[in-house]
Amino acid sequence: MIQLDVTIMGQSYKLTCKQGEQETLQQAVAYLDEKMCAIRDTGKIKGNDRIAVMASLGIAAELLLVKAPEGPFSDLNLSQVAQKISVMHAVLDGALTPQENLF
Repeated sequence: MIQLDVTIMGQSYKLTCKQGEQETLQQAVAYLDEKMCAIRDTGKIKGNDRIAVMASLGIAAELLLVKAPEGPFSDLNLSQVAQKISVMHAVLDGALTPQENLF
């Protein structure tokens, strides 16, 4: 096993991977960092946990498109998928907002 030091949104992490998988892991880290920083830079979403959830949803949607083109987004074009992801962001942002004055 090989240990790598990586940075995601300015935060350092130590990750472990198998010999020969370092390049793939570094590419994944760079991709995730790019997605998370883009979401952060919009200024619409605060908090690293929320940013991570939004980035994860976007990446999961991309994976579903590639993995199963006839899957849940098969009848949509990329702009429609982006619109659906935006709606998911809004729903999750509302759900993750702390509820004040519950009692």
